[in-house]
Amino acid sequence: MSTTKQIAKHYKEVIFGGNWTYSNLKEHLADVTWQQAIKKLDGFNTIASLTYHINYYVTGAIDVLNGKPLVIKDKFSFDHPKISSPEDWEQLVKKVFNDAKIFIKLVEDLPDEKLYEIFVDEKWGNYYRNLQGIIEHAHYHLGQIVLVKKMVL
Repeated sequence: MSTTKQIAKHYKEVIFGGNWTYSNLKEHLADVTWQQAIKKLDGFNTIASLTYHINYYVTGAIDVLNGKPLVIKDKFSFDHPKISSPEDWEQLVKKVFNDAKIFIKLVEDLPDEKLYEIFVDEKWGNYYRNLQGIIEHAHYHLGQIVLVKKMVL
């Protein structure tokens, strides 16, 4: 299996299941209500903001993988659309899963040689570092979602 296909597989597993941690975003968001998703606990991000934040960097990578410029800014990475109904929450979750599928396909189709090229700017390193970082980032914030979920249920 090519390296890019392996990277895509790892991201797919953290979002949709099948990884060796037996923990994935789809499973943990399945029973979260919109009220739970926006419940704020002192010192913690909400489930909604963490869910949005995981996907924020995926959307930036999708742009780059499609040959567009990188326009996302860290300072906006938790600024999700207002959630005030089940439909708002479902729309965010659906977007995260749809974007994940797009990202997975783009990474699968990326030639391995591209992994060692600069990702937009030297300060961000190469494609490999950024794609692997997206996986690590998702695992990290998935852990936070699991903990916050336990506190709001």
